[in-house]
Amino acid sequence: MINAPIPPPQPIAAVLADVDGTLVTSAKVVTTRAIEAIEQLHQRGVLFAITSGRPPRGMRMLVHPLEMRGPMAAFNGGIIVQPDMTIADELPIPVDVAPAVIDVNRGTEWYVTDPDAPHAAREAATVQFQPTVVPSYDGLLDRAVKIVGVSDDHDRVERCEAAVDQQFGTHVSASRSQPYYLDVTHPEANKGVVAERLSHYYQIPLEQIATLGDGANDVLMFQRSGLSIAMGNASEDVRRQATCVTASNDDEGFAKAVEEFILPRTAATPAARANSSPSVDPRSPAGG
Repeated sequence: MINAPIPPPQPIAAVLADVDGTLVTSAKVVTTRAIEAIEQLHQRGVLFAITSGRPPRGMRMLVHPLEMRGPMAAFNGGIIVQPDMTIADELPIPVDVAPAVIDVNRGTEWYVTDPDAPHAAREAATVQFQPTVVPSYDGLLDRAVKIVGVSDDHDRVERCEAAVDQQFGTHVSASRSQPYYLDVTHPEANKGVVAERLSHYYQIPLEQIATLGDGANDVLMFQRSGLSIAMGNASEDVRRQATCVTASNDDEGFAKAVEEFILPRTAATPAARANSSPSVDPRSPAGG
Protein backbone atom coordinates (compact mmCIF):
# COMPACT_ATOMS: atom_id res chain seq x y z
CA MET A 1 0.00 0.00 0.00
CA ILE A 2 1.37 3.38 -1.02
CA ASN A 3 0.64 6.32 1.24
CA ALA A 4 -0.41 9.54 -0.45
CA PRO A 5 2.15 12.32 -0.06
CA ILE A 6 1.39 14.93 2.57
CA PRO A 7 0.69 18.25 0.83
CA PRO A 8 3.04 21.09 1.73
CA PRO A 9 1.67 23.71 4.15
CA GLN A 10 -0.17 26.66 2.67
CA PRO A 11 1.71 29.98 2.46
CA ILE A 12 0.65 32.66 4.93
CA ALA A 13 -0.84 35.78 3.33
CA ALA A 14 -2.53 37.35 6.36
CA VAL A 15 -2.07 37.48 10.13
CA LEU A 16 -4.91 38.09 12.57
CA ALA A 17 -3.82 38.74 16.16
CA ASP A 18 -5.59 39.16 19.45
CA VAL A 19 -4.39 42.15 21.49
CA ASP A 20 -4.42 41.66 25.26
CA GLY A 21 -2.36 38.70 26.39
CA THR A 22 -1.02 38.28 22.86
CA LEU A 23 0.19 41.36 21.01
CA VAL A 24 0.82 43.44 24.13
CA THR A 25 2.64 42.56 27.33
CA SER A 26 1.07 42.41 30.77
CA ALA A 27 2.04 46.07 31.06
CA LYS A 28 -0.12 46.74 27.97
CA VAL A 29 2.75 47.80 25.71
CA VAL A 30 3.94 46.60 22.31
CA THR A 31 7.62 45.72 22.38
CA THR A 32 10.12 47.00 19.86
CA ARG A 33 10.72 43.46 18.66
CA ALA A 34 6.98 42.96 18.05
CA ILE A 35 6.80 46.19 16.06
CA GLU A 36 9.79 45.09 13.98
CA ALA A 37 8.13 41.72 13.32
CA ILE A 38 4.99 43.46 12.06
CA GLU A 39 7.11 45.72 9.87
CA GLN A 40 8.62 42.62 8.27
CA LEU A 41 5.09 41.41 7.52
CA HIS A 42 4.29 44.77 5.91
CA GLN A 43 7.48 44.61 3.84
CA ARG A 44 6.54 41.18 2.52
CA GLY A 45 3.04 42.30 1.58
CA VAL A 46 1.35 40.24 4.28
CA LEU A 47 -1.87 41.69 5.64
CA PHE A 48 -1.79 42.36 9.39
CA ALA A 49 -5.05 42.76 11.28
CA ILE A 50 -6.06 42.83 14.92
CA THR A 51 -9.17 41.75 16.77
CA SER A 52 -9.99 42.43 20.39
CA GLY A 53 -12.69 42.58 22.99
CA ARG A 54 -11.61 46.20 23.51
CA PRO A 55 -13.78 49.10 22.33
CA PRO A 56 -12.50 50.87 19.18
CA ARG A 57 -10.95 53.75 21.12
CA GLY A 58 -9.08 51.18 23.17
CA MET A 59 -7.12 50.19 20.06
CA ARG A 60 -6.34 53.72 18.91
CA MET A 61 -2.93 53.73 20.62
CA LEU A 62 -1.87 50.82 18.36
CA VAL A 63 -2.62 52.49 15.02
CA HIS A 64 0.56 54.56 14.70
CA PRO A 65 3.22 52.19 16.08
CA LEU A 66 1.83 49.25 14.09
CA GLU A 67 1.11 51.31 10.96
CA MET A 68 -2.38 49.88 10.78
CA ARG A 69 -3.74 50.21 7.25
CA GLY A 70 -6.99 48.29 7.27
CA PRO A 71 -10.04 47.79 9.46
CA MET A 72 -9.75 46.59 13.05
CA ALA A 73 -12.32 44.36 14.73
CA ALA A 74 -13.32 45.72 18.14
CA PHE A 75 -15.70 44.08 20.62
CA ASN A 76 -14.70 40.68 19.17
CA GLY A 77 -16.04 41.79 15.78
CA GLY A 78 -19.09 43.65 17.07
CA ILE A 79 -17.72 46.86 15.52
CA ILE A 80 -15.28 47.14 12.63
CA VAL A 81 -13.40 50.42 12.45
CA GLN A 82 -10.92 52.04 10.10
CA PRO A 83 -7.63 53.38 11.51
CA ASP A 84 -9.22 56.84 11.80
CA MET A 85 -11.85 55.27 14.12
CA THR A 86 -14.63 55.60 11.55
CA ILE A 87 -17.18 52.86 12.21
CA ALA A 88 -17.50 50.75 9.07
CA ASP A 89 -19.82 48.09 10.46
CA GLU A 90 -21.71 47.50 13.67
CA LEU A 91 -23.62 44.46 14.98
CA PRO A 92 -25.73 45.38 18.05
CA ILE A 93 -26.96 42.72 20.42
CA PRO A 94 -30.68 41.87 20.05
CA VAL A 95 -32.66 44.23 22.28
CA ASP A 96 -34.44 41.42 24.13
CA VAL A 97 -31.06 40.09 25.29
CA ALA A 98 -29.47 43.39 26.30
CA PRO A 99 -31.29 43.91 29.65
CA ALA A 100 -29.24 41.03 31.11
CA VAL A 101 -26.28 43.41 31.14
CA ILE A 102 -23.85 43.95 34.01
CA ASP A 103 -21.40 46.26 32.20
CA VAL A 104 -22.38 47.71 28.85
CA ASN A 105 -20.24 48.96 25.97
CA ARG A 106 -22.30 50.96 23.50
CA GLY A 107 -20.88 52.20 20.22
CA THR A 108 -17.42 53.58 20.87
CA GLU A 109 -18.09 54.29 24.57
CA TRP A 110 -18.37 52.10 27.64
CA TYR A 111 -20.72 52.52 30.57
CA VAL A 112 -20.84 51.41 34.22
CA THR A 113 -23.22 52.11 37.09
CA ASP A 114 -20.41 51.78 39.63
CA PRO A 115 -16.99 53.29 38.87
CA ASP A 116 -15.51 51.07 41.60
CA ALA A 117 -16.92 47.88 40.08
CA PRO A 118 -14.50 44.93 39.81
CA HIS A 119 -11.82 45.50 37.16
CA ALA A 120 -13.29 48.87 36.07
CA ALA A 121 -10.08 50.73 36.93
CA ARG A 122 -7.98 48.05 35.21
CA GLU A 123 -10.12 48.26 32.07
CA ALA A 124 -9.83 52.06 32.02
CA ALA A 125 -6.04 51.78 32.22
CA THR A 126 -6.03 49.20 29.42
CA VAL A 127 -8.20 51.10 26.93
CA GLN A 128 -6.84 54.48 28.08
CA PHE A 129 -10.16 56.26 28.55
CA GLN A 130 -12.65 56.38 31.39
CA PRO A 131 -16.14 54.88 31.36
CA THR A 132 -19.29 56.98 31.48
CA VAL A 133 -20.96 56.48 34.84
CA VAL A 134 -24.76 56.19 34.56
CA PRO A 135 -27.48 55.61 37.19
CA SER A 136 -28.90 52.74 35.13
CA TYR A 137 -28.62 51.18 31.67
CA ASP A 138 -32.10 52.29 30.64
CA GLY A 139 -32.00 53.97 27.24
CA LEU A 140 -28.62 52.47 26.36
CA LEU A 141 -29.64 48.97 25.34
CA ASP A 142 -30.96 49.63 21.83
CA ARG A 143 -27.42 49.69 20.39
CA ALA A 144 -25.41 47.73 22.97
CA VAL A 145 -22.57 46.05 21.08
CA LYS A 146 -20.99 44.11 23.94
CA ILE A 147 -22.31 43.07 27.34
CA VAL A 148 -19.66 42.18 29.90
CA GLY A 149 -20.28 40.11 33.00
CA VAL A 150 -17.51 40.57 35.56
CA SER A 151 -16.60 38.41 38.55
CA ASP A 152 -13.46 37.24 40.29
CA ASP A 153 -15.23 33.93 40.90
CA HIS A 154 -13.86 32.29 37.74
CA ASP A 155 -15.96 29.15 38.13
CA ARG A 156 -19.06 31.30 38.31
CA VAL A 157 -18.07 33.11 35.11
CA GLU A 158 -17.72 29.73 33.40
CA ARG A 159 -21.15 28.67 34.63
CA CYS A 160 -22.64 31.95 33.44
CA GLU A 161 -21.20 31.33 29.99
CA ALA A 162 -22.97 27.98 29.84
CA ALA A 163 -26.20 29.52 31.16
CA VAL A 164 -26.19 32.29 28.54
CA ASP A 165 -25.57 29.73 25.80
CA GLN A 166 -28.45 27.62 27.07
CA GLN A 167 -30.91 30.48 27.57
CA PHE A 168 -30.24 32.56 24.47
CA GLY A 169 -28.94 29.91 22.08
CA THR A 170 -28.18 31.32 18.65
CA HIS A 171 -29.33 34.84 19.57
CA VAL A 172 -25.92 35.81 21.00
CA SER A 173 -22.29 34.76 21.09
CA ALA A 174 -20.88 34.28 24.61
CA SER A 175 -17.23 33.66 25.43
CA ARG A 176 -14.65 34.43 28.12
CA SER A 177 -12.05 36.96 27.01
CA GLN A 178 -10.44 36.67 30.44
CA PRO A 179 -11.14 34.27 33.32
CA TYR A 180 -13.05 37.13 35.01
CA TYR A 181 -14.84 38.52 31.90
CA LEU A 182 -17.82 37.03 30.09
CA ASP A 183 -18.35 38.81 26.76
CA VAL A 184 -21.80 38.65 25.17
CA THR A 185 -22.08 39.94 21.60
CA HIS A 186 -24.17 39.59 18.46
CA PRO A 187 -24.10 35.95 17.26
CA GLU A 188 -21.99 36.96 14.27
CA ALA A 189 -19.63 39.04 16.41
CA ASN A 190 -16.95 36.56 17.36
CA LYS A 191 -13.35 36.10 16.34
CA GLY A 192 -14.12 33.12 14.13
CA VAL A 193 -16.38 35.29 11.99
CA VAL A 194 -13.70 38.01 12.00
CA ALA A 195 -11.34 35.52 10.33
CA GLU A 196 -14.02 34.67 7.78
CA ARG A 197 -14.64 38.34 7.02
CA LEU A 198 -10.92 38.94 6.61
CA SER A 199 -10.80 36.06 4.14
CA HIS A 200 -13.75 37.44 2.20
CA TYR A 201 -12.72 41.10 2.11
CA TYR A 202 -9.18 40.44 0.98
CA GLN A 203 -9.79 37.31 -1.11
CA ILE A 204 -7.42 35.25 1.02
CA PRO A 205 -8.22 31.57 1.63
CA LEU A 206 -8.73 30.79 5.30
CA GLU A 207 -5.93 28.23 4.94
CA GLN A 208 -3.54 31.13 4.28
CA ILE A 209 -4.46 33.07 7.43
CA ALA A 210 -2.42 32.76 10.64
CA THR A 211 -4.11 33.57 13.95
CA LEU A 212 -2.54 34.31 17.33
CA GLY A 213 -4.29 34.41 20.67
CA ASP A 214 -4.35 33.43 24.33
CA GLY A 215 -8.00 33.32 25.38
CA ALA A 216 -10.94 30.96 25.13
CA ASN A 217 -12.59 33.43 22.74
CA ASP A 218 -9.62 33.04 20.36
CA VAL A 219 -10.28 29.35 19.77
CA LEU A 220 -13.03 30.10 17.22
CA MET A 221 -10.53 31.90 14.98
CA PHE A 222 -8.00 29.10 15.58
CA GLN A 223 -10.54 26.64 14.18
CA ARG A 224 -11.01 28.64 10.98
CA SER A 225 -7.41 29.50 10.13
CA GLY A 226 -4.70 27.49 8.43
CA LEU A 227 -2.13 28.22 11.12
CA SER A 228 -3.08 28.93 14.73
CA ILE A 229 -0.58 29.95 17.40
CA ALA A 230 -1.36 29.97 21.11
CA MET A 231 0.60 32.10 23.50
CA GLY A 232 2.63 30.43 26.24
CA ASN A 233 0.47 32.24 28.82
CA ALA A 234 -2.71 30.67 27.42
CA SER A 235 -4.52 27.95 29.35
CA GLU A 236 -3.70 24.32 28.64
CA ASP A 237 -7.07 23.91 26.88
CA VAL A 238 -6.40 26.86 24.53
CA ARG A 239 -2.84 25.69 23.80
CA ARG A 240 -4.13 22.22 22.98
CA GLN A 241 -6.43 23.62 20.27
CA ALA A 242 -3.71 25.54 18.41
CA THR A 243 -1.31 24.35 15.71
CA CYS A 244 1.72 25.76 17.54
CA VAL A 245 2.58 27.28 20.90
CA THR A 246 4.94 30.21 21.34
CA ALA A 247 6.43 31.91 24.38
CA SER A 248 4.37 34.09 26.71
CA ASN A 249 3.36 37.65 25.91
CA ASP A 250 5.94 38.83 28.46
CA ASP A 251 8.71 36.81 26.79
CA GLU A 252 8.37 38.18 23.24
CA GLY A 253 5.93 35.42 22.36
CA PHE A 254 4.26 37.40 19.58
CA ALA A 255 7.53 38.38 17.89
CA LYS A 256 8.94 34.87 18.27
CA ALA A 257 5.81 33.38 16.67
CA VAL A 258 6.06 35.69 13.67
CA GLU A 259 9.78 35.01 13.26
CA GLU A 260 9.64 31.25 13.73
CA PHE A 261 6.29 30.13 12.37
CA ILE A 262 5.02 32.85 10.02
CA LEU A 263 7.84 34.61 8.17
CA PRO A 264 9.22 31.37 6.68
CA ARG A 265 5.81 30.80 5.08
CA THR A 266 4.79 34.32 4.03
CA ALA A 267 3.19 35.17 0.70
CA ALA A 268 1.86 38.54 -0.38
CA THR A 269 -1.90 39.07 -0.49
CA PRO A 270 -3.52 39.48 -3.94
CA ALA A 271 -3.84 43.21 -3.29
CA ALA A 272 -0.19 43.53 -2.31
CA ARG A 273 0.91 41.64 -5.40
CA ALA A 274 -0.98 44.20 -7.44
CA ASN A 275 0.87 46.97 -5.55
CA SER A 276 -2.36 48.58 -4.46
CA SER A 277 -4.45 48.74 -1.33
CA PRO A 278 -7.57 46.60 -1.39
CA SER A 279 -10.93 48.26 -1.63
CA VAL A 280 -12.67 47.06 1.51
CA ASP A 281 -16.36 47.21 2.32
CA PRO A 282 -16.63 45.70 5.81
CA ARG A 283 -20.40 45.63 5.43
CA SER A 284 -20.16 43.01 2.71
CA PRO A 285 -21.45 39.58 3.72
CA ALA A 286 -18.82 37.17 4.93
CA GLY A 287 -19.88 34.50 2.48
CA GLY A 288 -20.11 35.43 -1.12
